[in-house]
Amino acid sequence: MNIDTIHNTMLDNISDDYQKTEGFPTYDITRGFAFALLVLWKKAEEIEMKQNVDNLTGDELETFVAQRKGTIRKQATYAEGVLTIVEGNGTIHVGDLFESEGGIKYESLETKDVMNGSTVKIRCTQAGSAGNVAANVITKMPITIQGIISVTNQKPIVGGEDTETDNDLRERYYEELREPATSGNKYHYKAWAKEVTGVGEANVIDTWQGKGTVKIVIINADRQAASESLVNDVQEYIDPHKNGDGAGEAPMGAVCTVVSATNIPININVTGIVTNGNVAESEIRDVLAKKVESYLKEIAFKQNYVSAAQIASFVIGLDYIKDYDTCTINGDNKKVTLSDEEVAVKGTIEVHISG
Repeated sequence: MNIDTIHNTMLDNISDDYQKTEGFPTYDITRGFAFALLVLWKKAEEIEMKQNVDNLTGDELETFVAQRKGTIRKQATYAEGVLTIVEGNGTIHVGDLFESEGGIKYESLETKDVMNGSTVKIRCTQAGSAGNVAANVITKMPITIQGIISVTNQKPIVGGEDTETDNDLRERYYEELREPATSGNKYHYKAWAKEVTGVGEANVIDTWQGKGTVKIVIINADRQAASESLVNDVQEYIDPHKNGDGAGEAPMGAVCTVVSATNIPININVTGIVTNGNVAESEIRDVLAKKVESYLKEIAFKQNYVSAAQIASFVIGLDYIKDYDTCTINGDNKKVTLSDEEVAVKGTIEVHISG
């Protein structure tokens, strides 16, 4: 809709007994009204669009799903772990800072006297997955601590999860509409698992060890195997004692076991590639890797196989590829079948240009 369309509609509905050309009162007055109507039209159009949850993002999406279904966005969490004093004697205070090689800061959660080999609980100062780091990378002290010479984290720092994305929040909202969770049914267990920050998807296997037993298989927000800490968080939330005593969300009598899915690497090898021009194998590999990674995240726990045809379509769909000889997945040209406890993740990507 534009100003001319609105104005012409107004003029068409005025008698031709009036002069309606530019410069005459009928034209000039209705033109002014048309501008005001255009503003109202755009506002009405915006309101109409916002009735569709697919058009919403950010705070508007949060408000929409919370008001209609009580679905609340999962907030980011802080990575935590243990720091070891490698060399030194002194006192660590709550809030003392340490730093990883990549510049991520961590703060002490306790005040204590320390010596060589002592440990201190630490937490990342910023929420999210950026705080998850491998062992032996937190070795710096941005502010000198008297008597402390060197430190390290002997184990990985884990538990940091990013704020739930708009797409994941919207998907949970749709699931709650399509899959009514009630009275401890299968959908209820899935919903409980996905309420825990960091869980991307969940599969529920009923009576896996007989009547009254339930297994929940989870993957993280990146659609990969979940960490031990995330598995423990879900277990604590649903059935903390694994005995069906009703201490968590699960009803009494239902023994629930939470486990992580197993990563199944998808290794792709494309040979005999014929290109349209001068393009490097590394460029083809990088673009293909992104497409494959996006596809695997999309189908995680929603499709029990990785399509060979879909992978091949990514290859031939690249603008600079005319043809290729073979495209194999895990050494074969057939689809890769997955169990309820497996999730496909990007493995190696090899591409070979012909000649």
